[in-house]
Amino acid sequence: MKYLERIYPWLLLSPVLLPVVICGGFIYPYLVPKTLLFYAISLITAAVFAVLVAHKHEFFWSRLTKWEAWVPAILLVLAYITSIFGTDFYRSFWSLLVRGDGLLMLSCTIGSFYLILLYADKKFFEWLLRAVAVVGSAVAIYGIGEWLIGGGRIGSLLGNAAFFAGYLGIAFFATIAAVRTLPIIWKRVAIVGAALQVIAIILTATRGTILALVVTAVAYLIYVVFSGEGKQRAWSAGILVALIALGGILFAFRSELAKSSFEPVARVASISFADGDIASRLFIWKNMVVEIKKSPLLGVGSEHIDALFNRFYDPTQIEEQWFDRSHNAFLDYAAQYGVGGLTLYVLLICAVFTSAARSRRRGEKQYAIIFALLAISYAVQNFFVFDTISSFWLLLALLSTFLAMSFGDSTSEALNVSGWTKYASWIFGLVLVCLVIPVTIRPALAAYNLAHAYTYQLTDVQKEVSYLSHGIALGTYADIEYGYEAYDMYANNQAAVLSGESRTNAYQATLSILTQNFNRYPYDARTALYLAHTLSLAPSDVTVDRNLISSALERAIRLSPKRSQPWYILTNISLSEANTYSIGSAERKAGYSAAKDILTRYIALVPTLSQPHFVLAQLLLAAGDPKGATAEAEKGKADYKSDLETARRAVGYYETVLDLKNAEFFLKEILHFDPNNTAAKEDLAKVQAYEQSTK
Repeated sequence: MKYLERIYPWLLLSPVLLPVVICGGFIYPYLVPKTLLFYAISLITAAVFAVLVAHKHEFFWSRLTKWEAWVPAILLVLAYITSIFGTDFYRSFWSLLVRGDGLLMLSCTIGSFYLILLYADKKFFEWLLRAVAVVGSAVAIYGIGEWLIGGGRIGSLLGNAAFFAGYLGIAFFATIAAVRTLPIIWKRVAIVGAALQVIAIILTATRGTILALVVTAVAYLIYVVFSGEGKQRAWSAGILVALIALGGILFAFRSELAKSSFEPVARVASISFADGDIASRLFIWKNMVVEIKKSPLLGVGSEHIDALFNRFYDPTQIEEQWFDRSHNAFLDYAAQYGVGGLTLYVLLICAVFTSAARSRRRGEKQYAIIFALLAISYAVQNFFVFDTISSFWLLLALLSTFLAMSFGDSTSEALNVSGWTKYASWIFGLVLVCLVIPVTIRPALAAYNLAHAYTYQLTDVQKEVSYLSHGIALGTYADIEYGYEAYDMYANNQAAVLSGESRTNAYQATLSILTQNFNRYPYDARTALYLAHTLSLAPSDVTVDRNLISSALERAIRLSPKRSQPWYILTNISLSEANTYSIGSAERKAGYSAAKDILTRYIALVPTLSQPHFVLAQLLLAAGDPKGATAEAEKGKADYKSDLETARRAVGYYETVLDLKNAEFFLKEILHFDPNNTAAKEDLAKVQAYEQSTK
């Protein structure tokens, strides 16, 4: 029992190390190992806690009487209720490997919140702050090194710039708080670590986190100006004026700064309603609010934001093909759990402020200020991004320890439990430990198999299919991602490179997984589209199920009507059938007419999208209508915005009609996006040589 008592606090602290955990043998190596390891840690910690409670170990049970302590629990209960009535509880609970942010994760993080709240004392609080300071600084140093070697936006050990910045946006304040209790030498080291974290945040060029730090700094300076003393007020006022002046200068020269080669400066200077990313984000937020209003009380359940996104997806407004977050945590909570979820999430942040006020009354002014600033920074930051396991657990861990410290007069006590409970607790603990197998080990094996399938997709299809089969046979929640990744391998690589039996085997394996998922997840537009496209890329010796491809296309268009791919597939099917008839036959003309009608209907949905006009122009040219083709091409050119796929379509048309001037323009566009495209270089050289010879 003493061994469990000694190990328990280290289990509570161990998730601090998650940001430095990566594994190259997994698909999504930066996130999956962190997520799965956290599940295992949570189950083992809960098992040890159950045994300790049954053996009358003392905990701070009185802390549960405060209202702040109940907010996470109510949020968790609401999340389960809304997900039960939501789109699909199975996916709500498990989430995806790439996200790992469903009810299981929420249960583990909130469970960790309560385990820490019931245990934490001042010593634990200090150790947590110091551990975060060390890990946060290490991750920041790694990220800075990554930038020095490769430049660009950095993701460090979290694999994504926004995830990295979001984590450091919380760790920075923990590092500052840790300075208070450290010896002089280590204080200086911690301050350097905090500075490195700020530098790393800037190098991520994540505008939301940078803006959050600026807003927090301004809030702190205003606070000091009004409540500080003597020189402190004067210095703060001077710095505040300097910041305002600097902001004015940056605003005045933002056009020039937006062209800077230093990406953080360029991205911050480019902030405007005209910026593509910002315009896209505002479009998403606006339409997400519209969708939330359709189900304001229950939402759609955890992990189903993508269904809302697919409904209003518009290629003329949004660059990303598939979104499962609105890039606004407040809207995400409202979409998933209704207005109740949004309210509780806001209360969770407010709990930091109330704890800060309580801590200030107890004389802990510095801690109160630091944690209040953390709450401000987190709220501003998450208005533009969303949490991962590294950031959300850290927020709840800091909140639980800060709550515990702010209560101050809590006393520990043991629960009065029956003697048989001691024996039952070991059985209960063993059950929790055994759950590591389905919760962590089997999904880890699925991620491992999927990663190795990628390795052999072109060199040994038999091995690739074997890994896919073994991974699917594990029966985990990774099945839907197996479909996504199998499609990516087949459609983007194998269909073009492989031939004969290898291609057929790859096709059949992909088709089998996607068909299974198509039947299991009727709400998933992505699976429907991928299935339809895979069927359209069937090897010539394979008979395609026409009913299945029709059903897949119908679902894909119904769930996400403005996506171009299903409309193009429908068009190609009509043309393929038409081309089986002789030229000039009534059947061939009818097929081309049907294809034209399909494209015309899609253009009516997205009239300012350039690409379908060029597709229709090619079709009209093939159907013997050059005037109509010219008119559509002109519309496409007028609506054109720099885009690789559209440029390729345009080049195909203009080279066919020998419009060399326009062909040259779009060939240059292709090379802008793909500088190593040999075919485009050769075509451009021929076009330019011909133009020179005719002068």
